[in-house]
Amino acid sequence: MFIDNVEVTLSSGKGGPGSVSFRREKHVIQGGPDGGDGGRGGDVYFKVDNNTHTLSHFRRKQHLKAKNGQPGMGRKMYGKAGESLDIVVPPGTQIIDAQTKEVLFDMVNDGERILFLQGGKGGLGNVHFKSSTNQKPNYAQPGLPGVTREIKLELKLIADVGLVGFPNVGKSTLISIISNASPEIANYEFTTLTPKLGVVDVGDYRSFVMADIPGIIGGASDGKGLGIKFLKHIERTKFLLYMLDVSSYRTLEDQFLTLKQEVENFSPNLSKREYAIALTRCDTKDTKAINEYTQEVLDLVGLKANIKVDDEKCQFFTQDIYERDKAKPYFVMPISSIAKINIDPLKYALADIVYENKN
Repeated sequence: MFIDNVEVTLSSGKGGPGSVSFRREKHVIQGGPDGGDGGRGGDVYFKVDNNTHTLSHFRRKQHLKAKNGQPGMGRKMYGKAGESLDIVVPPGTQIIDAQTKEVLFDMVNDGERILFLQGGKGGLGNVHFKSSTNQKPNYAQPGLPGVTREIKLELKLIADVGLVGFPNVGKSTLISIISNASPEIANYEFTTLTPKLGVVDVGDYRSFVMADIPGIIGGASDGKGLGIKFLKHIERTKFLLYMLDVSSYRTLEDQFLTLKQEVENFSPNLSKREYAIALTRCDTKDTKAINEYTQEVLDLVGLKANIKVDDEKCQFFTQDIYERDKAKPYFVMPISSIAKINIDPLKYALADIVYENKN
């Protein structure tokens, strides 16, 4: 089960009370107070684990507590400190205050561990209160209480490339072909109900992460369809691949402009992310028609090209590396996941872009 937001209450441990104790041993002349201090309460930490992918393990855990400190004992023995609590979350998790909605932490890096709540301090034993005027203190400090806080955990997946397209446009098929992801694939809309991540291996010790989210429809940024629930999962992607279906009843222009508008409505910053365009299901049309579709999209986005019909292959076009305009797509590429048309060129082009942006 994929769960991307939960509300939980966290509590650090209470400090143990100090001890009231007196040393009374036969043949020991100097007795007196010897009560030890209580142990400190356990702290609460957040820790990022790359092997965790959802927040589903919090589904039935509404209140998580660190251990309390143990009471102090006689002979000046300190109580044992309470065991700290590690809250394990996947990369991309935001810790948000449930009351103020303030983002407290943004957990991104694998292995990152941060202190969230400190445990209560243990109370002092009566040995600390002896003096020349008070040689028999009958009191010790109680331990300080722990801290309780209500928070919301929200997961935003981290990926190098995010797939953006209408439902049933071929996103799941593509990610299943070029990565290790195994999404559900069927010939109806909204087959993908939860985001999927896949690692694309391009050899030579190079790979990148691709994210497939449920299809976006017009009005998604206003709550229509499933897209608004998962649009946040492409917020962290470094690069967007818009997928336009040449066999759809919607025109390519309508598909592209609608998707761009929904992304911009959701996040103006996300709409400025660098992107490319893939024309899917080109196996359903002949080469001449595909090249005409490609020319149509090139004209729409302002990339210059003069396509010559080639009966043997579908052509694709990239920006001039010396005149690159980040407001325009890196490339426009017709593909077919089923017929494996331009799949390898797509994979290597995306890998080059990802590694270029990393360097």
